[in-house]
Amino acid sequence: MPNFDLDNVTLRDVNSALHEVDMKATGDWTISNPRGTHALAAGVDAPLKITIDGSVGYYCAGMNKHAEITINGSAGVGLAENMMSGSVRVKGDASQSAGATAHGGLLVIEGNASARCGISLKGANIIVKGNVGHMSCFMAQAGNLVVLGDAGDALGDSLYEAKIFVRGKVKSLGADCIEKEMTLENAKLLQSLLDAAGIDDCKPEEFRRYGSARQLYNFKIDNVLAY
Repeated sequence: MPNFDLDNVTLRDVNSALHEVDMKATGDWTISNPRGTHALAAGVDAPLKITIDGSVGYYCAGMNKHAEITINGSAGVGLAENMMSGSVRVKGDASQSAGATAHGGLLVIEGNASARCGISLKGANIIVKGNVGHMSCFMAQAGNLVVLGDAGDALGDSLYEAKIFVRGKVKSLGADCIEKEMTLENAKLLQSLLDAAGIDDCKPEEFRRYGSARQLYNFKIDNVLAY
């Protein structure tokens, strides 16, 4: 099991080693003493299990593909930005823009997420056990955001077809985002997401669903102040 201690090796050494792994390779990797290092484990393209023991800086696990990455701490801006597949789990909190533009995979935030969580989401699933900040899922196109806590201002502003499930309170909805019916199909989807995140202490019926009113897809002069 490779073990990199960032007190003794450089970030470039760690990321280069991860990038050189054959995409069919498997194995458990550990990275210790990250001390807020930026862009750690970014661009991984192999089904590795990577454990980072400590908090990380900006863009950790960005562009992740196939890997299962666990962060035993908190994360800075842009966690799992543009993730394609695999999974990223942070045991603490995440700063702004967690999961931004992510196309696929699963992002689990066990603490709170700051502003713009899931901004421009393109197909990934994001589960936040705590609260999310303002403008989460801004311009989200596809995928799902599940929030067990509360959501800040302008949730789902300018939303496309992503689905948002919130268990707690929503401070306000953004432009073109409305509450929608929780259908049986939605409940089954939500349950599968909770199962994937290992959450078994709540049920789909405790959540409300939000989605696009589909009024901003085409320009309408009556909506000019909302653009």
